[in-house]
Amino acid sequence: MTSISRKALLQNIIVAAAFLNGFVIMTIELLGGRVLSPYFGTSVYVWGSIITIFMLSLSLGYLWGGRLSSRNPNPDTFALFFLAAAILSLPIIFVAEWTMTQVFLNVEDPRYGSLIACTLLYFLPIFFMGMVSPYSIRLLVSSEENSGRMAGLLYFVSTLGSALGTLMTSFYFVLWFEIDTIMWGSIAALLLCGAGVALVHRIPVNEASGVHRDEN
Repeated sequence: MTSISRKALLQNIIVAAAFLNGFVIMTIELLGGRVLSPYFGTSVYVWGSIITIFMLSLSLGYLWGGRLSSRNPNPDTFALFFLAAAILSLPIIFVAEWTMTQVFLNVEDPRYGSLIACTLLYFLPIFFMGMVSPYSIRLLVSSEENSGRMAGLLYFVSTLGSALGTLMTSFYFVLWFEIDTIMWGSIAALLLCGAGVALVHRIPVNEASGVHRDEN
């Protein structure tokens, strides 16, 4: 009989969440060009705005997530990052056109218009997604001896998710689905991550340790 502890199950969920988080980040970033293009075009400065805002919001998310991870880290707080990112992604679906119209009418230079629109739509959700990586490392690291291994694993998994998200979105999703449909899928993935972490964290220890399989 082999028991599966709640701790091991939670670790697997956190790793899977890091993968999906990286996947969703790149999906939303690639869709950003399609969202902004009707108002600001597809020139290099539009993509420059998108990349700049995503890098800036991610870097601040890494910084703030690392700070929070040193203050009594727990899976419930980790789950809230995904919930916040999902909720803050809703304006991309519901008010993107209104936001870009207002920016387009009030900012003459399309370079700064695209930068402002991108900031309003993407900065906050990507900021919370950026908090996931440093916080997940803190949750997984149980000792100094395995800290490097866990950090490497998390960055490998999240980067692999980003690579697959880039490939799947650019090669397939944009051909198969509407932008809003892909965004709803991304939001659903974020909610799934948060719910998975929160639910596994609440499994009673005796129930989690009772999960087993027979071995011949």
